[in-house]
Amino acid sequence: MNTPISPDDKDLRCAEYVLGVLSDEERREIELAMQQEADVAESLARWQARLMPLNEDVAEVTPPSHVWDRLQAQLGWTRTGRRAGLWNSLSFWRWTGLTSVVAACALAIFLTRSVLLHETVTPPAGAQYLVATLERQGAGAAWTATVDAQHAQIVVVPPRDFVIASNHSTQMWMIPPGSKPISLGVIDAQHPTIVPVAQAQLQQLAAQPTLAVSLEPQGGSPTGQPTGPVLAAGPVKGI
Repeated sequence: MNTPISPDDKDLRCAEYVLGVLSDEERREIELAMQQEADVAESLARWQARLMPLNEDVAEVTPPSHVWDRLQAQLGWTRTGRRAGLWNSLSFWRWTGLTSVVAACALAIFLTRSVLLHETVTPPAGAQYLVATLERQGAGAAWTATVDAQHAQIVVVPPRDFVIASNHSTQMWMIPPGSKPISLGVIDAQHPTIVPVAQAQLQQLAAQPTLAVSLEPQGGSPTGQPTGPVLAAGPVKGI
């Protein structure tokens, strides 16, 4: 019988997803859960906002040699057991010094390198992580959109308990300054949606345009432009 994952375990797994230390199978599990569970998408957005600033202007730090000697003694390792690969392992420093400045720097470097190795999309400068809060007129609830340029996608989380008629759809738009709205596709009105974006759209998102959600006929706007009322809108901002 499977044991349910506690909320705390899910939150930790979301942090590990953002850090890039999960296996491919574990990443797929989180991405599936993100589309089905609003709390997972919200946790991911929160960890992205908290951890991504570590990537900014981080220089590599070489720990002093006595740190290794102390760890080696505490773990009961002999000097002959020392391996250069372990000494240079960013994963090792993550687990042994996550709360230290050295580990924070190492994690940021690890994340940057692992993403560059596994992704083919080149994110535009200054747009690695962007967020937008799309506020509803006359209502407190709002959509949230996290732009993940490294993975060429936007994670959109709708307001809780938001309902539309079955013959309508919600559609997301990007509105660059002085330009017409550009469709980013139909999004789920009740569950988080992962919206893939093209390289050209990433360049436009880097300029921090406005994102908006409109109410459209089922399947989306038939004209390529918004035809129904704008439900919410908000500017894209860097984090």
